[in-house]
Amino acid sequence: MNELALLVAATLSAGTPLAVAAMGLLINERAGVLNLGAEGTMLVAAVAGFGVAWLTGNEWAAMAAGALAGALVSLVFGWLVIWLNTNQYATGLAISLFGSGFSAFVGIDLVGKPLALTAPLALPLLRDLPFLGVAVFRQHLMVYLAMALTGGVAWFLYRTRAGLVLRAIGESPTSAHALGYPVRLIRLAAVLVGGALCGVAGAYLSVVYTPLWVEGMVAGRGWIALALTVFATWRPARLLLGAYLFGGVTMLQMFLQAQGVQVAAQLMSMLPYLATVLVLVLISRNPAWIRLNMPASLGKPFFPGL
Repeated sequence: MNELALLVAATLSAGTPLAVAAMGLLINERAGVLNLGAEGTMLVAAVAGFGVAWLTGNEWAAMAAGALAGALVSLVFGWLVIWLNTNQYATGLAISLFGSGFSAFVGIDLVGKPLALTAPLALPLLRDLPFLGVAVFRQHLMVYLAMALTGGVAWFLYRTRAGLVLRAIGESPTSAHALGYPVRLIRLAAVLVGGALCGVAGAYLSVVYTPLWVEGMVAGRGWIALALTVFATWRPARLLLGAYLFGGVTMLQMFLQAQGVQVAAQLMSMLPYLATVLVLVLISRNPAWIRLNMPASLGKPFFPGL
């Protein structure tokens, strides 16, 4: 029972960066902007957050640095795709490659640097509950903030006028523009918020989850976060569940090894990515369902006045 509780705890921790990054991408995509640069953005934020944590010893300053780094990278992306109308797919891939190379370059001196482990937030009374105390109530504060973020994003999108406008721009930017809404500015704001959340996810990885800096340490989580938005059909609650599902698959290898199951480590490391491909294949079997939920203008440029 205790091993199962530890597996659940590890699943929540592993799913948190996926949930936060994917929530940022969901906001992007609800505004009609497809950001394939999440992987590179998270890498830049991870090295920025780790550097600040190493210098200051303050993990929340590191999170803020990660959010700022993510927002700055996304500002460049937003300027290119929203004002210059460059191709969103090609620009996102370029940002991802840039972030990979840039983070490796600036992080050379940070490889192998020590960083103090962050103590989890053990909630009084609740931490002593059987099973749930170990599984749920001894997590880092970011785990609970990710859950709260899910509710906040859902409330914003479906219970506020600003959320309604954002979704309307994702469906028909031309109609929103005709009604007088500043489509480009709203899309840029969505891209900045999305980039900041990807930045927080990257900083969480290097400061709390690992904590260390290694080149390429995001290890495909940016791409998994992108897949999660499709998996969740652009719904925040489904997205959170999907993040924990992929987090559980990631932790499964350690759990099986602890149980003495002899499976090649390389095969187990492939599991999260195999699960991603499998889920996308299953979802793609019903293209009408995807079209029904996907923002109609996703990935399409907007030309004011045309």
